[in-house]
Amino acid sequence: MSSFVPTRPETLEDQRLYTEARLVEVACLDCTATVGVKKNSEHHTSVQWSSAALRACPELCGHDPSAGRRDVHRACPRLMASIDAAVRAGDVPVGAHDGY
Repeated sequence: MSSFVPTRPETLEDQRLYTEARLVEVACLDCTATVGVKKNSEHHTSVQWSSAALRACPELCGHDPSAGRRDVHRACPRLMASIDAAVRAGDVPVGAHDGY
């Protein structure tokens, strides 16, 4: 349950920019799960998972739902390698623009 639900247009736009702006679709080179990726710096990577991507990823789809929500800090090493390859190829730009 959310403790804060934004309603002001400016806050909603900030939320949209933070979660969606500059996302680049990257497909895992192993399982083809496709996620949205943004790199604000060399060390900062945001990954937005869709339900379809979670179901497609063998690393994450094996999570037992009775154990609670999946660990949001857990990453799939094969997907992270695919993201690194996309960054090296220039498909994912690095660096924040206008704070996002």
